[in-house]
Amino acid sequence: MASTLSQPLKWAVLAAITGVTVFGVLTIGPKPHVAAEDRSPIVDVRTTDPEMNTAIARARGTLPTFWASYEAPKPSETGHALKVHFSTRKGGEHIWMAEVTKLPNGTYSGLFANEPRDLPGKRAGDKVEFTEADISDWMFMRNGKIVGGETIKPTLKSLPKADADALRARMEKP
Repeated sequence: MASTLSQPLKWAVLAAITGVTVFGVLTIGPKPHVAAEDRSPIVDVRTTDPEMNTAIARARGTLPTFWASYEAPKPSETGHALKVHFSTRKGGEHIWMAEVTKLPNGTYSGLFANEPRDLPGKRAGDKVEFTEADISDWMFMRNGKIVGGETIKPTLKSLPKADADALRARMEKP
């Protein structure tokens, strides 16, 4: 079973990775509740963007690495998250999911790690179901470094240099 993001520190790590600038977490009992305003920067990428499509293909091709760690995480591996594509009126939205769970029917569930922009009625922290075909990226932390996160890499050029360099430094080198 995957480790969950049940500690505010782990949520903060995921928030930093996904670009959440305000991400409130209220811990009541064993599960966190995402409560607060989310002002995540949104990166618009055309569905025909070759760099992003290559990153998605690379991430999907390495999903076995994610699932192996998810099923039997080492003590140094935490914060398993998936980026999932949801169809919208405008085409689609890719959102990081926390608290990922495999369901008995072969689908998955997770909590939106940030505020959906084009999914009416959905909020950060909402639980949703999805299929493996909807997964566009994956990541987890190993020894404090980001493993995976292929779709993060093409977006680094849109960040201020200092922020991009800091994020690159937190990514595990192959």
